[in-house]
Amino acid sequence: MRTRAAVAQGPDKPFTFTDFDIDEPRDDEVLVRIVATGICQTDAHVRNGHIPSPQPIVLGHEGAGVVERVGPAVADLRPGDHVVLSYQSCGSCDRCSTGHPSYCDQAWQANFAGTRLDGTVGLHRPEGTDSEKVFGHFFGQSSFATYALTTERNTVKVDKDLPLELLGPLGCGLQTGAGAVLNSFAMPAGETIAILGVGAVGLGAVMAANLAAAATIIAVDVNDQRLALAAELGATHTLNAGGLDVTKAIQEITVAGVAYILDTTGRADMIANTVAALRPMGQAGLVAGGRDAMIPAAPLALGKSVRGIVQGDALPHQFIPRLIEHYRAGRLPIERLVRFYDFDDIDEAFAAAARGEVIKPVLRISNHAQQAA
Repeated sequence: MRTRAAVAQGPDKPFTFTDFDIDEPRDDEVLVRIVATGICQTDAHVRNGHIPSPQPIVLGHEGAGVVERVGPAVADLRPGDHVVLSYQSCGSCDRCSTGHPSYCDQAWQANFAGTRLDGTVGLHRPEGTDSEKVFGHFFGQSSFATYALTTERNTVKVDKDLPLELLGPLGCGLQTGAGAVLNSFAMPAGETIAILGVGAVGLGAVMAANLAAAATIIAVDVNDQRLALAAELGATHTLNAGGLDVTKAIQEITVAGVAYILDTTGRADMIANTVAALRPMGQAGLVAGGRDAMIPAAPLALGKSVRGIVQGDALPHQFIPRLIEHYRAGRLPIERLVRFYDFDDIDEAFAAAARGEVIKPVLRISNHAQQAA
């Protein structure tokens, strides 16, 4: 089968659209026709060389689509099923077998190496064309393409009455933000939280904190439009961090500091606020790294803790349906975050996100009624 894919060639280079031959699904694989896919900051970081993945590569890891074919070992998916795609894991290490697949021993190889775990690639340039190798299987999907190979581990069946083109961001960005609050923190009702950075991940956290009936939800950013949206989605306070002592402002709102703080920015200057803005025994979560950040040890003596969070500690097959139920009930208005782009406009979608003009770009790849090639 042929698939048309947008190939990342490296920093500052436009995507190139290329036709590839894609493998038939192996025993444990699923061939998915992509209807739409979100664009995440991680896609941009890899494209720009900030995260080491081989290039040229087909990126995309917030896909949603329709199952075309399945391998013989796939038990719970059938052709025609509507699915949301999420992160990949090996399925057999200690982390995976104890319910923590986002911390899989082979997480890098499964999500960023550009190959299957055995080192092979299911995308091939047609015979007689440029022989340069292209990498794929990004997050076990590479959904910047008309078709993608996944596995049952990262492919979640959803009801057919749902708008597939909206659901892709549940597989990473929204799952990460909401999961940090609901899973990693397991935040009780009536608590206080500050969320540093209200892009898609941060707004997912704001909505989840509202779902958890937090008493105080403080959104921090430098973009006033995003802060206004955060207020509409449940933030009780908003702070523009430009020229502001963020720690002092949080303490003025809460007196003792917040019980929870989530950094989605990865910025050293913002991460420096995490421990100081916590009350004693408070918890801080980091979802975007922060390579140059320094966290002082002395305040940790007050029982404060700091941890990294991957994918919101979510089990996609359980958590994505949970988020969908909130969406159905009007409590998770995904559509407020999304702007749609045609597949051919992928470069403009990335540029608009980099300029801060759009929170969650989503590429329309195909429609539900389109037949398999």
